[in-house]
Amino acid sequence: MIFKKALAQKLVLLGFIFFSFFTINAQEGKQLFQQNCQSCHALDKDINGPALRGFQDRGPWADREELYKWINNPAKYMATDPYTKGLQQQYGSIMQAFPTMTNEQIDAIADYVITAPAAGSEKAAGDKDGNPSAASEEASNRNAVIFGVISLILALITLILMQVNNNLKKLSDDKEGILRPEQVPFWRNKVYIALGAIMFFIVGGYFVGKGAIGLGRQQGYKPTQPIYYSHKVHAGINQISCLYCHGSAWESKHAAIPSLNICMNCHKVVTTYEKGPELFDEAGNKIDGTAEIKKLHDFAGFTPGPGAVWDPAKAKPVEWIKIHNLPDHVYFNHAQHVNAGKVACQTCHGNVQEMDVVEQKAELSMGWCINCHRETKVNFYNGNDSTGNKFYSIYEKFHNDIKNGKMDSVTVNDIGGLECQKCHY
Repeated sequence: MIFKKALAQKLVLLGFIFFSFFTINAQEGKQLFQQNCQSCHALDKDINGPALRGFQDRGPWADREELYKWINNPAKYMATDPYTKGLQQQYGSIMQAFPTMTNEQIDAIADYVITAPAAGSEKAAGDKDGNPSAASEEASNRNAVIFGVISLILALITLILMQVNNNLKKLSDDKEGILRPEQVPFWRNKVYIALGAIMFFIVGGYFVGKGAIGLGRQQGYKPTQPIYYSHKVHAGINQISCLYCHGSAWESKHAAIPSLNICMNCHKVVTTYEKGPELFDEAGNKIDGTAEIKKLHDFAGFTPGPGAVWDPAKAKPVEWIKIHNLPDHVYFNHAQHVNAGKVACQTCHGNVQEMDVVEQKAELSMGWCINCHRETKVNFYNGNDSTGNKFYSIYEKFHNDIKNGKMDSVTVNDIGGLECQKCHY
């Protein structure tokens, strides 16, 4: 009986330690914010929705119960709340519902928004909107590791104290003449071994799963290319359209890298870099623009100057390094997004017209794509004024629902944008 009681106490204590280790914390609050909120909200800037910092001082959100109701079912909540009706009028849409989000998860997001350092502060280390940067992500991951190590140390100390308590109990029983079964050393105790194995596989599985989720993701990736090419100079200053170089994005699955012929359309004439801004690489070293153009001419087999000669037989392809990569099991069609969906290139690739060195700005994860499909409205064709996209004219039901007032807009989700076979086949 005594042994069963002690075993029950051990299980409760170890369960408490395990629960504490996996309790939602600030780090998970930030992850939940990035996964569910960041596509429409920033901390310090209005985008598709209002800036979230200071939300607790606006409307009814000082009461967390009201916040729970709003996030779980915005449409129902807005029907009786003038503040959220005003938000819909201001931003032209209603917030997406999150019916499965728990109160604890909402609390974690709210606590992260309240405690996140202000943009521009020394602790923020984020972008201009207060969203986390790579440096703050690294610091947060380091803090998570420290938290895990401390938790494991405390668990070990707890096990040692439990063993000490058992030994003291044994000495006390021996002194009082109470007979009790011989204690099994903890390294041979099947209960300890089983609990240790369970803890190891659960904790190990958690971190392995978390690490596996990030496999293949390369946000922030910006390799050194064989020729220094500044999108800021070409797409920004000189206003060259993205589709001039990546024209296949308009009509095919791939955006494709432009051929040397595309480059040479301009650089048969533009043979030196004289009037543009100074160029620098990631290390701060000055780039000689004319020398980079010379590299292009060498690849193309072109000799500039009087009596310029272009010998295609001497041409060789530029081995550009691909920056944006998706897994092989993912289907993505540029034409479907750029042509039919009218999605701007910057939505996925960032403001490339401001980048000297292009990098992968978006996460390009499954969750990131799904959130976009949930939020992006379909530009339906309007026969009355001939506006919108005729590609979506086949969805007669939705046209009738909008006309009858049953729906105010249709998202990609409504037309099957979350069906598995759309992206995986």
